Order: sequence, then structure tokens, then C-alpha cells
Amino acid sequence: MRPDRVNLSDYESILAPYACRSSYSRGRVHDEPESPHRNAYQRDRDRIIHSTAFRRLEYKTQVFVNHEGDHYRTRLTHSIEVAQIARSICRSMRLHEDLAEAVALAHDLGHTPFGHSGQDALDDVMKPYGGFEHNRQSLRVVETLEHKYAAFPGLNLSYETREGIVKHHSAYDTPKNRDLAHFNLHEQPPLESQIGNLADEIAYNNHDIDDGYRAGMLRVDGLMQLELFRIHYEQVERQFSGVSERLKVNETVRQMINFLIVDVISETERRIGEMGVATFEDVRDASKPLVGLSAPVRRMNGEMKKFLYKHMYRHYRVARMANKAERVIRELFTVYMEHPAMLPDNQQLELEIAKSGTDLTDEKQARIIADYIAGMTDRYALEEHEKLFNVSARP
Repeated sequence: MRPDRVNLSDYESILAPYACRSSYSRGRVHDEPESPHRNAYQRDRDRIIHSTAFRRLEYKTQVFVNHEGDHYRTRLTHSIEVAQIARSICRSMRLHEDLAEAVALAHDLGHTPFGHSGQDALDDVMKPYGGFEHNRQSLRVVETLEHKYAAFPGLNLSYETREGIVKHHSAYDTPKNRDLAHFNLHEQPPLESQIGNLADEIAYNNHDIDDGYRAGMLRVDGLMQLELFRIHYEQVERQFSGVSERLKVNETVRQMINFLIVDVISETERRIGEMGVATFEDVRDASKPLVGLSAPVRRMNGEMKKFLYKHMYRHYRVARMANKAERVIRELFTVYMEHPAMLPDNQQLELEIAKSGTDLTDEKQARIIADYIAGMTDRYALEEHEKLFNVSARP
């Protein structure tokens, strides 16, 4: 006999009173019938996973350019790791895991090839035309640039998932969203979005230590200057004195991530109690973010960020590749602006449509080119540059 179908409301009935239930959603831009099997945020997550932009993240840089090695993290593996951390925190706090996961998986969809170097270069050449910022580009991807559905452009995600993209920020990027007033920028996003935001930083810092050590840029004796690393490495040495240094670093990173997750849960619950948050509306109305690290752990985490910036992100190997990446982005943009006939068919069609509607300004052309470049993988950008600038390469 077929078992009874699980009611979608069963899952949301066990959530904390201040969690963001799908029944609270402000909806989608284009009306669609609700699914009888999945809540709104499950559908968002599934659409993100099946998108072209998500697949391309496999070949986009985190720190190391894609061809430098198969074992370093990419934007795809980073996004999956962020989603895992966010889900772990949400499950412990009885918050909506599906919303946190959707926000985590979508937060890097608009990233250029070559990581932050690529974004900086594209922003620089786009300054006369409105600039470029990857959170804004992620929103463009899910609202406009993905072409998968006959009924509407983009993925038609729920308001809350798109809000999580808009209000995402970190030490590495500060979105310029003043013109997005329809996302109620004065409101705090749901706790699930705030958790996705902090999970990004936790994953970024700890996994960059792992990749930096693997690449030979970071050494244990240098990392021991960091209180957060030292506490856990010494604990690992006491527990597993006979294993290799590589395994000790692996175990240290694992323990640091767990330590930060536990601290986020404890500190966030403390703030919720201190500010008297009892409902979802209280989260929206809070005067400051509720999700965060405790003061001592925030200090240790900040120390680690400064260390990584000095010893890894400014390492000569990273700096050399960053310089090459910036040159590739700048030269691609310049040649496409000066010779738009070099663009492929899809972009030519966009230009023709804009021209036929008398809408083809320099700004419009630049945005079409920026969308094209931002969507490239590291490998594709290097190949395209080779075709355009190496006279012996096949066009």
C-alpha cells in the first residue's frame, strides 16, 4: 500500500517562530501555481542547481585559476561548501534550510572568471557605463540572463532568495544596491540569508588555508601565529601525534569550521534572546544583523583574514596570475567594444534587437559585453583571448 504523502506544511511546522516559512514569501515576479511536492525555497534551490550559470562555476576561479590544479577549490565547490555550512547552522536552530541553501548556492552565480581580479578589472572598464559588481550580476543572472523557461526570463525565484543575493556582502565585496529600493534595503533579511552570508566567510577563510597549504604558499610554522589555527592544531597534535602534517592540517581546518559553526549558533541565539526576537517580523525590524560571531571569535577570525590577505592573496604567484587575468579581461572588453562584429551570434542578436528598438547606446553595448565576459569560465576566457590576439590561433 502506498504510504501517505508528506504534507509540505509538516516540515515548516517544526521551525522556530522567527524562521522564514514559505507561506511568508512575498512571491515571484511572474505568478506560477505552487508545487504540491516542494515548498517555494526548494523550487528556488532546484532551479539554481539546474541553471547554466551554476554549472559554469565548476570552471571559475576561487583563488587559483582553473588550470593550476584539479584539487583546488572552484566557485562551484565553494558554493556547495557554503550551502553545507549554512544548512548545518539552520538545522541546529530550526530555521529554513532550503532558503539558506538556495541563497548559498546562488551567491556567486554572477562572478567573473579569475575571481576578484576579474571582477575588479571588469568593474574598472565598466565604470563609464555603470560599473560592475558580482552580487548585482548574480541578480541579473537569475532575473534576466538565464534562458530556461518559455513563460518568463530568468529563473523567477522567490523574493526572499533574490533578496539574499542583493543583501549579500562580505569583507571582499560591498554591494552598491541603492537603486534596488524594491528590496526594502532598510529591512534585515531573514536569518537564513544572514546565515548564508556568514557561512560564505567561514568557508572562504578556512578552505583558503587548506588550498594555500596544499599549494605551498602557507606553512604550519607561519599559521601557528594565528590563535584560531594554533589552538586547534595543538589539540590535533595531542590527539593524533603520529599522523602526517598534511592530515594534521586537514583535521585542524575541520575542527576550526566546527568551532566557528558552534560559535555562530551560540552567539546568534544570544542576540535573539537579548533583542527579544520572537517572530519573523521581529527579525525584519531588528536594528542590526542577528547572525554573527562572538567578540573573541570575531577577533580571531579577523586575524586570520588579515593573515590570508598578506601571505596568500598577495603572494607573488597569485599576484602574477591576477595581473594576467586583469589584462585578459581588459583586452577582451576593449576589442569587443571597438569591434562588436567579433562577438558571437547570441551577442550579435542582442545588439541587433537593441539597434532595431533604437536602444543601442554605448552603455547598452557595454552591458551586453560585460554579461558575456562575466559568464565566461577561466578556460573559455583564456581560449577566447588566444583566438583574438594570437595571429596563429584558429578563430
